[in-house]
Amino acid sequence: MSYEARPGMRVEELDTPALIVDLDILERNISQMADFFAERRAALRPHIKTHKTPAIAHMQLKAGAIGITCAKVGEAEIIAEAGIRDILIANQVVGQVKIDRLTDLARHADVMVAVDDARNVTDLSQAASAKGVIVRTLIEIDIGMNRCGVPAGEPALELARCVASSPGLRLAGLMGYEGHLVLVSDYEERRREVWAALKPLTDTADLLRRHGLSVDIVSGGGTGTYDITGSCPTMTEVQAGSYVFMDTTYRAVRPEFDVSLALLTTVISRPQPAYIVTDAGLKALSKEFGLPKLANIPGADVRYLSEEHGVIDLAEPGAVDLRPGDKVSLVPSHCCTTVNLHDKLYAVRKDIVEGIWPIAARGKCQ
Repeated sequence: MSYEARPGMRVEELDTPALIVDLDILERNISQMADFFAERRAALRPHIKTHKTPAIAHMQLKAGAIGITCAKVGEAEIIAEAGIRDILIANQVVGQVKIDRLTDLARHADVMVAVDDARNVTDLSQAASAKGVIVRTLIEIDIGMNRCGVPAGEPALELARCVASSPGLRLAGLMGYEGHLVLVSDYEERRREVWAALKPLTDTADLLRRHGLSVDIVSGGGTGTYDITGSCPTMTEVQAGSYVFMDTTYRAVRPEFDVSLALLTTVISRPQPAYIVTDAGLKALSKEFGLPKLANIPGADVRYLSEEHGVIDLAEPGAVDLRPGDKVSLVPSHCCTTVNLHDKLYAVRKDIVEGIWPIAARGKCQ
C-alpha cells in the first residue's frame, strides 16, 4: 500500500515526524504584526530564515510587508524564484563564487546586501560593474552583538564613503541588529537596553547625513524587540521573523503571539508505564534552546532526544493512555533551526490538511 499525504486528509493520518503549522494561528500572527507596523513610520521586512517557505513570504507581503530579509544568497535565490523582488541579504556576501551569484541575482531582483569591510566593497563593486547591475548596500554596524559590523561613528562613515564612491553599488543606509537583547525577560529592562544599543546606530545615521551621504534605510530588529525598535523614529525597517511560528523560547518574552508550529510524532514504544518513546529525535527537532515541550499532555516532559528517538517521562502514568501508534505533538524550543530539518510543512486548519508547502529554502546555507 502506497502512502501519499494530500490536502483534505486528517492530521492524524499523516506519517510522522510531520511538521505542522496551524493556519488560523499563523494568519493571526501575521496580521497582528502587520497591524503594528501599519501605524508606524518603520516598515516590516520579515526575515524568512524562520519559515524558509515562499508561500508564507507571500502571505507576509500581502499583509503589508515591504520586502523580505534573507540570511544567505541561497535563500535569496529561492525567494526571487518565487517572484519576490525586494530582498535584503542581512549578511556579508564574501568570496568570488557567492559574489557572482549575488550579482547574477541582481539582474532579476532588487537585491540589497550588508557590508563591513572595504575589501569586500571593492570585490562587490568590480563584479557588479562587470555585469552592469546595481547592488544596494547597507553598512552594518556592531551595536552589541559582537558579531559582524564596523564600529559606529567614524569607521562607519569611512566605509560609507567607500561604498558611495564605488561603481555598481548604491549606498542605501545602515543596519544594526540588537539580537543579544531579544530574549531579555524583563520588558522594561529590554526596552532600556535596546534604546541604548540603537543610539550609536541613530547617531551614525545623523553623522552620515551631515556629511552629505544618503541614509534612506536604517534596518534592524527582531521578534523580541519589534515594538521597541519599530517605535524608534530613526528606524525604517524591522527584520522580525520568528513571530509567524513562535516556540517555547520566544513565547516566554512575546506572549502576544501564539505558537503555530508543532511536530507531530508517533509513539513507537511504551516499555514501562512511566515513559513513552516517539519517532522524533535530533534529526527532526533542534534543542540548542532546550528540549521541546509536549502539547496537551499535562505532566509529560521530554527527558532526552537521541538521533531518531524522543524519550518522554509521564508524571502520572495511570492518567495517560498512550500506546504505540498514538500521535503526540511537540512544540520546538527553537522554530528556526527545527524548520531547517524538514522538507515539507503541513498547513492545517481545524485538524484538516489544507496545503503541503515545500520548505524550499531549507538547507540553503551557502
